[in-house]
Amino acid sequence: MFLPQKILEERIRRFLEEDLGQGDITTLLIPDKTIVEGEIITKEEGIIAGIEEVKILLESQDFQVETLILDGSKVKKETAVLRIIGDARTLLSIERTLLNILTRMSGIATTTHRLIEKVRSAGFKTRVASTRKVAPGLLYFDKKAVMLGGGDTHRLHLDDLVLIKDNHLAIVGDVTKAIKKAQEAVSFSKKIEIEVSTSEEALEAVKSGADIVMLDNFSPNEVEETILLLRKNGLRDKVLIEASGGIDERNILEYAPAVDIISLGKITDSAEALDISLEMKSKR
Repeated sequence: MFLPQKILEERIRRFLEEDLGQGDITTLLIPDKTIVEGEIITKEEGIIAGIEEVKILLESQDFQVETLILDGSKVKKETAVLRIIGDARTLLSIERTLLNILTRMSGIATTTHRLIEKVRSAGFKTRVASTRKVAPGLLYFDKKAVMLGGGDTHRLHLDDLVLIKDNHLAIVGDVTKAIKKAQEAVSFSKKIEIEVSTSEEALEAVKSGADIVMLDNFSPNEVEETILLLRKNGLRDKVLIEASGGIDERNILEYAPAVDIISLGKITDSAEALDISLEMKSKR
């Protein structure tokens, strides 16, 4: 998932416009045409994400940029990831926007990577996925950060797959009816996922032809009971099972043995930014 540069540049330009207003009045302290050198440096270990976006932002403002670290790389504390040369007033004006992009995306990538490492170290191949719980306007950036951290993006947009949730069921009526309507209305090329709240609904969903069944807010014991029920009916291998809701780093290994996918809203809606700073010095 990589947008063409011009489109990405336009999105980042809007971030700048939101922050700058009519211009950064504090930079009037700096003599006009002062040139500075800058380094973006990590202050803690993590996975870097957002290098491409920050490079595009800087180059759009006529900075010379040297990329020292690639997106998706694991970095140690005090690692320089970019070197910059250009106008001091401009760099001070865009500093917070570029750091916001880099620290948020790197934080999401780091959290994702840490969860995956925990699952893999325990010997499980379960996919770790994000959800659509992202800040408005940041879906592309948040989802790309998940991908760079090694995670699954799940749905990028509402037209990626059918995802029947509790409110759809409340209106349509029941699991079988909802899946049948989806099969009739949507192209064969789109998978159908349904969110269920009981083991019996999960069984009904698989029998009705769902491709993916999401066990929403199930306890680990309830997940195991559901898997056992599907196995008894010879249906476990006919469906992907996703667990979601109430799962975090503390209990993820209680779910990983039984399911194919674990999706966590916390990856994006509660991500802790990676500590990264921009350090400058006057060139002349």
